[in-house]
Amino acid sequence: MSPGVAILPVTVLLSTYDGARYLPQQLDSLLRQSFGRWTLLWRDDGSSDETVPVMRAFAAAAGTDRCRMAGGTSDHLGIAASFLTLLRQVPPGTSAAFADQDDIWLPEKLQRGVDALAAGPPERPALYFARQQLVDEALAPLGLSPFKGWPTAFPAALTQNVATGCTVMLNPAAVALVAASDPPDGTLHDWWSYLVVSAAGGRLIADPVPVMLYRQHRLNAVGAPHSMLRRGLMALRRGPDEFMQLFRRHVAGLVAYRHALAAPAVEDLLALQSALAGGVPARLRAILRTRCLLRQTRVETLLFRLWFLIG
Repeated sequence: MSPGVAILPVTVLLSTYDGARYLPQQLDSLLRQSFGRWTLLWRDDGSSDETVPVMRAFAAAAGTDRCRMAGGTSDHLGIAASFLTLLRQVPPGTSAAFADQDDIWLPEKLQRGVDALAAGPPERPALYFARQQLVDEALAPLGLSPFKGWPTAFPAALTQNVATGCTVMLNPAAVALVAASDPPDGTLHDWWSYLVVSAAGGRLIADPVPVMLYRQHRLNAVGAPHSMLRRGLMALRRGPDEFMQLFRRHVAGLVAYRHALAAPAVEDLLALQSALAGGVPARLRAILRTRCLLRQTRVETLLFRLWFLIG
């Protein structure tokens, strides 16, 4: 990072839901961060276990300058809506970092994101995300999350989310951009943030260095299959219907927010929207026009294009 670059504080956003079993380890990992200018903003999404007492005890010990509860209700909103509620309460001029309740952050996690975000112009939205060390429920290593020089440009972001939410950090411009949007039903906060920032011509930063222990267990909301074979099998099991429904909602949601997006992205979105309303020839023309509709591997790209043509 260049000398004289302003170091902005970070608001860590934590949405909790029946996470009392794992929360203490995650909260402890926040306290061990080498970057100290952070505040934890949390809301509970309707837990029935001891999550809220755990969080209140942490807040009492840490102090209001370190941890505060978000305003609003504690109704069950779901993951995306809960995180967007938190994002809309981030103070102006502050970066934001999404946090999951069951992971463990490595000590340099926030510092790496802060340095990466500070390296670009502050007026341009920027989204940072990183690799993870996958672990099982007892923290035994399972391997690293894939890293193959991920496609990060728009419109490739429509085909696959590569920005794992628990590693995502947004600079203040990106916070304001995403917070003002209206995400469609069925999306997740990380994918929607990745879509909005990339479609707006923002800076996307993929860090190949693992920054956290990403716990894999049966209660994971999403999880991270750590082999290409498993990823492919999961995609085949889901089939085209669910994916294409979300694809259509993403396109429609972005078209509705087009006043905040870059002109080339808007052109692509309108072409895709028109193609989706047409038949196979129109969709084939859209694929040829937007050649950046790629996934991480050739096989996954071929599967996506087949689904796009028939779905």
